[in-house]
Amino acid sequence: MSASFAQVLVAREEIETGVSRLGREIAETYRGVPGEVVLVGVLKGSAVFLADLARAIPLDLTIDFISISSYGGDASGSGVVRIVKDLEQDISGKHVVVVEDIVDTGLTLTYLRKTLGARSPATLRTVTLIDKAARRLLPVPLEWRGFEAPDAFLLGYGLDYRGIYRNVPDLIAVPDVARLALHPRSLVEELYPAQ
Repeated sequence: MSASFAQVLVAREEIETGVSRLGREIAETYRGVPGEVVLVGVLKGSAVFLADLARAIPLDLTIDFISISSYGGDASGSGVVRIVKDLEQDISGKHVVVVEDIVDTGLTLTYLRKTLGARSPATLRTVTLIDKAARRLLPVPLEWRGFEAPDAFLLGYGLDYRGIYRNVPDLIAVPDVARLALHPRSLVEELYPAQ
């Protein structure tokens, strides 16, 4: 892989260790606490993380999904979002853990926490794989963090560019986003060498 165009920021082994740690911490928080625990995955980016995280939590829990979109096309930057796919279950009285792939500005997560908090959960907490605190515009509670990341464009482990690269097992930093924008599949040969 060309270090000038893409580099491994967090290797798959580190991700596995981090997800296991998060699973243990979440289990310790809720072990012995009465009430149902619900993991709420924010689609689509959190799907890979949520699947691994759920298996790392040795508790009885349920999983649901929510999908959001911004009116301007950039949910992470505009702060004006709407729900595209809502939860299928009532979360009132339940212990809700919002599962995010990445938190940067905090605008979208602030909206989600306000929206879900209005539904009267017993508790509402957030776990994120990646905390990009350098881009934070609003302070937002993050009870569990996997990794801190610099202000770089990231791919892999659920993170995509135009729907591509979600299944790369490592977390990849791409310094030259302009090149990727011109040639969205330019990393395919590097990241999927068997093709």
